[in-house]
Amino acid sequence: MDTIEEFLKNSNIPANASITAGRREPLAKHTTFNVGGAAALWIRPNQKDGADLIAAIFQRAKTQGSPVCVLGRGANVVFSDEGFPGVVLDTGGWSGVETFGQESGRIVFRAGTRIDRAVETLANSFGVPDEGASCDVMGALLARGYGGLEFLAGMPGTIGGAVYMNARCYEQSIADRLVSVAIIDERLRHVTVPFRAAEWGYKKSPFQNRDTLILAAEFSLYRKEKDALLADMNARRADRERKGHYRFPSAGSVFKNNRAFGMPTGKIIDDLGLRGLSRGGAMVAPFHGNIIVNAGGATATDIRFLVDDVAQRVRKSAGFELETEIVFM
Repeated sequence: MDTIEEFLKNSNIPANASITAGRREPLAKHTTFNVGGAAALWIRPNQKDGADLIAAIFQRAKTQGSPVCVLGRGANVVFSDEGFPGVVLDTGGWSGVETFGQESGRIVFRAGTRIDRAVETLANSFGVPDEGASCDVMGALLARGYGGLEFLAGMPGTIGGAVYMNARCYEQSIADRLVSVAIIDERLRHVTVPFRAAEWGYKKSPFQNRDTLILAAEFSLYRKEKDALLADMNARRADRERKGHYRFPSAGSVFKNNRAFGMPTGKIIDDLGLRGLSRGGAMVAPFHGNIIVNAGGATATDIRFLVDDVAQRVRKSAGFELETEIVFM
């Protein structure tokens, strides 16, 4: 594996590019589970020329045959205790609004934008009313934000990760508002992929079956009274807090729900009395059957063992095959 300097030089990255990088970077620092070994190379392009830098690093890793993992905030990922032998490309520095159309309600968020920051942005009016606008018009504009993504409030992770996983909660999916996704495709081209409903499903996106890199996503929004928007956002955050999502390091729901089971996966696990089941520092949350937490000192191996143990117990007792939502690297 190249040194950082060699890798960046061979990627044709300008010497003055804004990049944070490290060798043998502990991945536990970059995931919400707080587990995982070290990355051979960890690289985070920062805001200036971020898309071009991300693309150049991705292309270099691919052309030299290095394993490459694209990482947002690590909210749904478990890296092994042995770490990752290639390049971890951290998109967290490539964030914010790329473009916004106040009249159309179309907005493009960069892939590294924190989800909670994105929904906060939508709660504030964009643009400035025309000079000379009446007080009534100005007041009406400032009292309204943009709705469509507020159901995601309080969710950890980034826009890129949420699109990749087709994040879903409160009976809504991020695909419900999606217009298009900008990617680097398998042939290392910049491509904009339009949303096609047939390619999306429950926590499924077409990118899960492709070797691509998500750069940005465009969403269609609608005007919504700011007070109502903020109330909905705060209600979602409060509900997550009440359910214990923030008590321990975790990745939220471990297993997907399946309507064929007749009940949520968490209820199935609860009914089997598996809350509190543990392996090392990993534990089925005492407050929710479908959340596994790092109760202190957990390893990736502990988490993997416990996930497999729960799935085996459900299979034996109920005959259901659970599908993991979290991704093991």
